[in-house]
Amino acid sequence: MSKTLFYIAILAISLIAPFAFPDYKTQLATLWLMIIVSLTWDMTGGQMGYNSLGNIFFYGAGMYVAGVFGIGIAHDVGAYNNAFSGDVFKFTPTEYFVGLFVGSLLGGVFCSVSALILGYLLFGLRGPYFAIGTLGVAVAAGELVANWEWIGGGQGISLPVYPYDLEQGKDVFYFMFMGVGVALFAFLAWLYNTKFGAAINAIRDDEEKAEGLGIDTLRYKLFTWAIAAFFVGIAGGISGYQLIHFEPLESAFQTINLGIFMVVCALLGGKGTLWGPVVGAILFHVFKEVTWNYLLGWQWVALGALIVVTVVYFQEGIVGWVRRQKPEWFGIVVEEDTGARAKPTTGAQPAGAAE
Repeated sequence: MSKTLFYIAILAISLIAPFAFPDYKTQLATLWLMIIVSLTWDMTGGQMGYNSLGNIFFYGAGMYVAGVFGIGIAHDVGAYNNAFSGDVFKFTPTEYFVGLFVGSLLGGVFCSVSALILGYLLFGLRGPYFAIGTLGVAVAAGELVANWEWIGGGQGISLPVYPYDLEQGKDVFYFMFMGVGVALFAFLAWLYNTKFGAAINAIRDDEEKAEGLGIDTLRYKLFTWAIAAFFVGIAGGISGYQLIHFEPLESAFQTINLGIFMVVCALLGGKGTLWGPVVGAILFHVFKEVTWNYLLGWQWVALGALIVVTVVYFQEGIVGWVRRQKPEWFGIVVEEDTGARAKPTTGAQPAGAAE
């Protein structure tokens, strides 16, 4: 099967999935969310070598920006979030969809700008210091929002319900997540095969040498994180409207759940590859749903075991392992005399590029 037919088949399956499995529309939408956050984490963690533990900040920020915008175009935000106001707040369908679509986009823009500002402070850190620094941002943001009464404080925000048939609403959210996921994948497939992709791979391999070659490493790091934040922010905005109600610590800035899951997905599938985060997200989501349904009470033990096995035995991830076993599938020719060295064929992609 050619690559084009393969992509067409994947797209066709994605389009019919919510109709073929109508009872699992929400789970399928969540799968696309996992693909999005896993791909965006891999931009900095896998392709650029900066392992962030705080990308969940962009998810929560996008959720709140979209929610506040959607409320603000129709009502006073402070009065709306005052549980004791006693007022009745209604939204027209137009107000709802403007809040959903424009609010999610604004969430992405806000997160990109935030990434540029935070990046100036955090990209001076390396290794575990960068990871802890980004984690601190996410934790601090959750606590700050939890004490900000104007946007609901610790009780969170309740957004308007989808104005038409709720089953139709599940389709809308599924296709919004799918649209963002497909656009992100196509964008990264192109980006990783440009000079920009080669530059961030060079930063990952040896940042000092990259600077010696004239690469403005800070600029590339900032742009990479800003792009990742943009897509995570949009996904957060959509999630806010899908959940209807969300609060800061358990839903928006959930560092020990989605904040860790996105890292595990990339590691499981193979960080630094285009398909690795996608494969990892699919397998992790299926594993999580099965254990959460059939091993209730032991689900976190099973998840911990999966993380340990992945880190200890599959450090390359599934796609990385397959690439080592079958390099010819990725356009890599292994020299027969030693079987150890490999060189890319003419026009082959750089390490970590689209595969």
